[in-house]
Amino acid sequence: MIYYVEDDPNIRDLVVYTLRQTGMEAKGFSAAAPFFAAVAEAAPELVLLDIMLPGEDELTILKKLRQSSETAAIPVIMITAKDTEYDTVVGLDAGADDYIAKPFGMMELVARTKALMRRTAAKDDAEAITAGALTVDIRRHLVTAGGENVVLTLKEFELLRFLMENRGAAFTREKLLERVWDLGYGGGTRTVDVHIQTLRQKLGAQGGMIETVRGVGYRFGG
Repeated sequence: MIYYVEDDPNIRDLVVYTLRQTGMEAKGFSAAAPFFAAVAEAAPELVLLDIMLPGEDELTILKKLRQSSETAAIPVIMITAKDTEYDTVVGLDAGADDYIAKPFGMMELVARTKALMRRTAAKDDAEAITAGALTVDIRRHLVTAGGENVVLTLKEFELLRFLMENRGAAFTREKLLERVWDLGYGGGTRTVDVHIQTLRQKLGAQGGMIETVRGVGYRFGG
């Protein structure tokens, strides 16, 4: 099930109709309140979130999703009104998994939605990775550090998993954007630094396993 939050009824109805016509289940919501009420009853597989909502804005909605262990791993595509690097970085820093700019074609939206859902499903097939007191349980999407559960967003989880799977290898910020975010735009690598900083904080004593490689980027050296 896909949930789409958009205050414009014409766009919302068209997107929901198109998703259903291409074989996906979808529901539309005009604002945060009915959206969160629906999430409390049944969590969606993916959320499409418009970036210019009245009342409770999109970044507040995204932050609430990422702060709850029940919804932190739900993939989110931000639908932005402007195709600018600033809007993209703000959305990614807040925990979005992908973005698409208005105006957009329906088939492009469907393709991006299906691609993100496939990537999310494929990454659930493995078992677990362990390094010292840090364990990433991929199948259950759980992380424990020093015996304590750690709540990560989907992108934080994927970044940590990628680094641990390639233990000892150093990656530039650009390469991490390409491999974890599936983005290839030049510049805008600040979002990688933000996610690394947040990961280290959340992992506590185990956060030091994520090492900064001067002049290159980052590696997992635990």
